[in-house]
Amino acid sequence: MRYYFLGIGGIGMSALARFFHQRGDTVSGYDRTPSPLTAELEAEGIGIHYEDRPDLLPDGIDLVVYTPAVPQELNEFQELKKRGVKMEKRSQVLGELTHGKKCIAVAGTHGKTTTSAMISHLLSKAPCGCSAFLGGISKNFGSNLHIDHKSEYMVVEADEYDRSFLQLHPHMTVITATDPDHLDIYGDHEHMMEAYLQFANQTDPDGHLFLKEGIFRTLDGEEFVEYGHEHHHHGETKHLTLNAQYSTYTAHGIEADYYAINVRTYNGNLFFDLRTPDGVFFDLELDGTALYNVENAVVASAVALSCGLDQYQLRSGLKSFTGVRRRFDYRIREKELVYIDDYAHHPQEIRSTLESIRYLYPGKRVVGIFQPHLYTRTRDLADGFAEVLGTLDELVMMPIYPAREKPIAGVTSSMVLRKVPGMSKYLCTPDQVLELVPALCPDVVVTLGAGDIDRLVPRLENVLREQVL
Repeated sequence: MRYYFLGIGGIGMSALARFFHQRGDTVSGYDRTPSPLTAELEAEGIGIHYEDRPDLLPDGIDLVVYTPAVPQELNEFQELKKRGVKMEKRSQVLGELTHGKKCIAVAGTHGKTTTSAMISHLLSKAPCGCSAFLGGISKNFGSNLHIDHKSEYMVVEADEYDRSFLQLHPHMTVITATDPDHLDIYGDHEHMMEAYLQFANQTDPDGHLFLKEGIFRTLDGEEFVEYGHEHHHHGETKHLTLNAQYSTYTAHGIEADYYAINVRTYNGNLFFDLRTPDGVFFDLELDGTALYNVENAVVASAVALSCGLDQYQLRSGLKSFTGVRRRFDYRIREKELVYIDDYAHHPQEIRSTLESIRYLYPGKRVVGIFQPHLYTRTRDLADGFAEVLGTLDELVMMPIYPAREKPIAGVTSSMVLRKVPGMSKYLCTPDQVLELVPALCPDVVVTLGAGDIDRLVPRLENVLREQVL
């Protein structure tokens, strides 16, 4: 088969491209800009070009895989449509690949990449094994793709953007969080929640659902779905029920089926006891990671135990998990200076990251560099961003990364910056960041955002090593 990818440099797209390439198919593609990820794909033998030129399209394409982030007015998109070549969204292709497998799908507005990477790592260390399509580069695998042809399990990250996750019919489903996001697609939180409920109900009735405690109770503080009960909503009765058996989990609180207790830190590592319906696992250890990963570890452990892992496999798997690139990713970890890079791009994610830093490094002076991602998200969540960014000792903001969007009048980084209380705040270009940050004399530096801030990271790391260490 000959596959052509429009937007091949995307994290989910590149995993599929790698899969078909490793299978022996012919794979090529287009992306708007070169990146470290496209460089890796090219080094693996996949042909990529960076100009929107229909004359560069290969002949004999069997299937075009595209992402909703690619504008349909793209010349190549229009040409391929005109030729009548078969075209499918990334989510459709992923849905087809999971047929006949025991699909473990991880959805949620945050936590899904680390949780799916953690589940994949745990299962890969056990006899059952797994294949995995991840939304980030697992440091254990050194890739966003892991293939085990002998295993019946396939772990995938289920993306709610553009309702992509409705292409999946999982054997096991995890839902980590349902904070408002992608309202450009859903219109409001209620419609987003309805999509999540539909996704939950696509779980195999013989399978299992793992739900973060209270996630279907987050609408206006009222119960959006009473598990298995009818619910009066806006004057009408809605029967909102879950088809599959489900368990709840949380990092703290004793209401859930799976939860952590006695969370503590020692030498930069986290320890916790895991309570499950079948008993307690004491002194589980996570190596050098964020506090919020205790919650991800709780549900990853619940899934792994359901797949038949014993406590020794679970213990060694959790301890040897090294995380995901750009998820609480230590770049410098010295006594004099710590530098962490994180993908957080939603106020709640930023809050979790900063809380973890304060927990691990109490009393330290924290300098944060944030690049907002998308005009719509910045507009919709400006007050939330301003509130959480105001907890930093020094805030450095970069201009908004537009991704797939056109500018919106009046929506800028300055708009958010004006709302941030206090005076220790700056608006900088990437080059100015490199000059400013060392001069602020930080104890802890954190870069935050989902745009191209990742290109600044190695440069900032070098500057900090030279000037501060």
